[in-house]
Amino acid sequence: MHERVRVIGRGRVGSALAARLEERGLTVTDRGADLVVLCVPDAAIRSVAEGIAVGPWLAHVSGATPLAALDPHVNRFGVHPLQTFTRRRGPEQFDGAWGAVSGDDADGVARARWLAETLGLRPIVIDDRDRTLYHAGASIASNYLVTIHRAAARLIESAGVPAQALVPLMQRTIDNGFELTGPIARGDQATLDAHLDAITRYAPDLVPMYRALAAITKP
Repeated sequence: MHERVRVIGRGRVGSALAARLEERGLTVTDRGADLVVLCVPDAAIRSVAEGIAVGPWLAHVSGATPLAALDPHVNRFGVHPLQTFTRRRGPEQFDGAWGAVSGDDADGVARARWLAETLGLRPIVIDDRDRTLYHAGASIASNYLVTIHRAAARLIESAGVPAQALVPLMQRTIDNGFELTGPIARGDQATLDAHLDAITRYAPDLVPMYRALAAITKP
C-alpha cells in the first residue's frame, strides 16, 4: 500500500518502527515518501504536523492524541502499538502485540490496518472519541504495574528478600490469566489487617495505596 515511508522521531518507538519497516522491504527515507509517520512526543504532534507540506499520508503512533491534531492534513490515520518499548531491544517488540488503529474514513482505517500488520501488530479499530478511555486503560496496565512492583519491592526488601524474587510471581499471575489468589480471594480479613499493621510501621506512605487496591480487588 505504501512503499516509501518517512519516520519523524527516532526514540524508543520510532527507531524500532523504522527498523521493522526496513525489515519488511520498505524504503525508509526523508525524500519522496508517500507516508509520513510521526513518532514524536504527544505535545509535539500538532506543531510537527503543521510544518509538513500537505500531500503524503500522515500518521501518528500516539494512543491519546486525536486525529484532529494532524490538521490540516486530511489523508491521515493513527496506529498505537499497545506495547511498552525500550532502546535495548529492536523491532521484535512489535511481534504479537495489539495495535489500536483509527482513521477518518474507510480508506484511512485500511491504511492504518496495513501499517499495523506490516509492523507485526494485531490491529483493532477504535473510535477516535474513545482514545482517552482506551489510553487510560493502557496506562494503568503498563505504568501502574511499575508502581506496584516498586511498592512491593520496598516491602519485600525490608524483610531481607531481593526484589527480583517478585518477577516470577508477577509473571505467573499473568500466565494464569490474572486469576485472583491470596488473602483477598480467601476472604482472610485477619491477614489483610496484619498487612496494614506492618505497612503502617515500615512504609506508612503506602497505606492509602494498599487500602485503595484492596477495596477494588475484592470480588
